[in-house]
Amino acid sequence: MSALSVFDMLKIGVGPSSSHTLGPWRAIQRWLAELRQEVRLEEVNHIQVVLYGSLALTGRGHCTDKAICLALLGYEPETVPVDRIDAVIEALSERRHLALTPGREIPFDPVSDIVYLKTERLPFHANGMKCLASAGERRLESVYYSTGGGFVVKEGESEHPESTLRLPYPTERAEDLLAHCRRDGLRIADMVWANEQAWRAPAQIEVDLARLWEVMKSSIFRGCHTEGLLPGGLQVRRRARDMAHKLLGDTVYPDVDSWIEAIRSRPFVFRDVLKWVSCFALAVNEENASLGRVVTAPTNGASGVIPAVLMYHVCFSTHVVEPREIARFLMVAGEIGTFFKKRATISAAMGGCQAEIGVSSAMAAAALTEVQGGSVGQSLMAAEIAMEHHLGMTCDPIAGLVQIPCIERNSMGAIKAINAAALAIDGDPAAARVSLDDVIHTMWETAKDMSSKYKETSQGGLAVNISVRVPEC
Repeated sequence: MSALSVFDMLKIGVGPSSSHTLGPWRAIQRWLAELRQEVRLEEVNHIQVVLYGSLALTGRGHCTDKAICLALLGYEPETVPVDRIDAVIEALSERRHLALTPGREIPFDPVSDIVYLKTERLPFHANGMKCLASAGERRLESVYYSTGGGFVVKEGESEHPESTLRLPYPTERAEDLLAHCRRDGLRIADMVWANEQAWRAPAQIEVDLARLWEVMKSSIFRGCHTEGLLPGGLQVRRRARDMAHKLLGDTVYPDVDSWIEAIRSRPFVFRDVLKWVSCFALAVNEENASLGRVVTAPTNGASGVIPAVLMYHVCFSTHVVEPREIARFLMVAGEIGTFFKKRATISAAMGGCQAEIGVSSAMAAAALTEVQGGSVGQSLMAAEIAMEHHLGMTCDPIAGLVQIPCIERNSMGAIKAINAAALAIDGDPAAARVSLDDVIHTMWETAKDMSSKYKETSQGGLAVNISVRVPEC
């Protein structure tokens, strides 16, 4: 079986797209590392990156070019100062030189050395890229695929290699998880906790999970306190800040935790709770659209769903949610995501938006069910319900930007996750007629049948049927 950690599914990165930004970023980093094994970087005198398929069609709107430049300049997605990205890219565009090794610059012009072949697609995956280098008389090339969620596969590799890692509870399907938990009397989070120790010490797992939550909290808080227009030319106005202000008024709070307490102190009126969940999701994805730092969960385009549902639990539970409960939520969400990655796809370029918002909604639904006291079967049932009602959702970003309809879809995915959890907790998994494995298989079959127009190409759906046009793609 292949083995995936929770931290493979939940990564810290920069918006707006895990497949078009984080994936190419990681591919360039890997290419440079492998290039060092073949030649001395001091000998390289020219490099070029060629994009194919969806990467070419929506690469500019998804900031693929910026991700490539930042990777070549040596920046890390987790630590790059996001408020300086535009200045860094502008400086490179003006200078048109970069240093692969200290003290030696080579020509590199993002305009001519990042090539978009919009009518060509490489065979393995819609998100293909070819990296070319000249070193004296030698010409070297490598092909990589960004397979969604920041995952990268080199040409000739398997997307799902068998793991040599021995997990106490290996899983390939949801039914494997259910069998392990029934046999040993475990909750999902307990099983995941045992598995995660194959990668990390217990103390490190706790630290890394807490860091994920801190980034999620920060992205919600920043999004709820930032005004203005989103970049890209669509003139989309940020809404989360106004929503949050209307809900809290002039309440004063010095930091994010005080802000959460201010929200918790308000009456739990259904209409306002609904608005807050939408506000949380919009906030994250407005940050994502602005090249802000978010948690890829499991993708950047769907990065608002899981934080919104977890923040809903933190703000509107009748008890104070402790860090251990937050950790359990994240572990369950990550584990559910692995089944979609292993058995279908989390790439909109391969499966449409069902593979992003649908998957994130399923992950959030299962996690919420677990922390609200639902059984293992009910958690899997919640994931199935959430995914079932995203089947067939297309990915048709207007102007190649991760804004319309992407941002609002996160709020809808979060609401569906909460509803799915409520239905599952009041339901009987033994009476369910559709399993999570059934719906994952169905999602993949639907993805394969879906026209490429609706797979992150901006060649169908809303992308070609609205009056606003900007030359981003």
